[in-house]
Amino acid sequence: MKKRSVIDVLDLSVEELDQLVATANDIIAHPDDYAHACDRKKLATLFYEPSTRTRMSFEAAMYELGGHVISMAGANSSSAAKGESVADTAKTVSCYTDIIAIRHPKEGAALVAANNASIPVINAGDGGHCHPTQTLADLLTIYREKNTFSGLTIGVCGDLKFGRTVHSLLNAMSRYPDNKFVLISPEELKVPSYVKQDALKSKGLPYEQTTDLEEAMPKLDILYMTRVQRERFFNEEDYLRLKDSYILTPEKLHNAKADLSILHPLPRVNEISVAIDDDPRACYFKQVLNGKFMRMSLILKLLKEAGTL
Repeated sequence: MKKRSVIDVLDLSVEELDQLVATANDIIAHPDDYAHACDRKKLATLFYEPSTRTRMSFEAAMYELGGHVISMAGANSSSAAKGESVADTAKTVSCYTDIIAIRHPKEGAALVAANNASIPVINAGDGGHCHPTQTLADLLTIYREKNTFSGLTIGVCGDLKFGRTVHSLLNAMSRYPDNKFVLISPEELKVPSYVKQDALKSKGLPYEQTTDLEEAMPKLDILYMTRVQRERFFNEEDYLRLKDSYILTPEKLHNAKADLSILHPLPRVNEISVAIDDDPRACYFKQVLNGKFMRMSLILKLLKEAGTL
């Protein structure tokens, strides 16, 4: 039978992204229609890194589809602590479950799992590389707020060097027409050149780079904030110097559009003031909920393609 995995958002065509969004919207409108879609199916969540939203979102998604979950919440609780490879773990877990979601601190680990598993594998984040299902949550949020994926000015702010959610979002939104991008970061945390080349330059898309969030604010339809990630730094001194580079407060929104949508993959540390949580433009907790619906949609798609539904 056909086995397909999703390691990068680019593994999904634009048409497939649109289909996943449509299915998620149908799940939101008609949840009872999907309550038994995955009866007797099992999802394995293999999380070698800490996670709250992504792991629980995958698990909630499978339960709401009527399925079951087998969870590995940390490498120390598995045979990885004994030195078992990701490849062998993937082969083993394939004997017990129907689909795998894996998070790992090393870039490429999800691809290794997919190449060795006999069931579909979903990348739930691999190091600083990419995080495709967070991008699916972002896309559903953007669509439900803007009713389009085109003609938008999208600002991404914060850690653009290590931010796998940013890399995935740029790769996704650059595939839709007439979008513009504003890359806001300290010099040390700029978008890697290979991401700019693949997502923006190779397509001739308009973008600008700046260190000034307030100057960029009036242009933006979407502001995607990110935290500076302590776990990606090689020394504490650099992290402490850069961690508070951007802190979004109500005062900094004074010249923003009335219909700006503020997104954040979470967790936040202090880069968005809690005073913004009640602003109607704050969408980051909507993203959390939308992530569950998009993961439901993706699980259904991969299991159907594998012939197990």
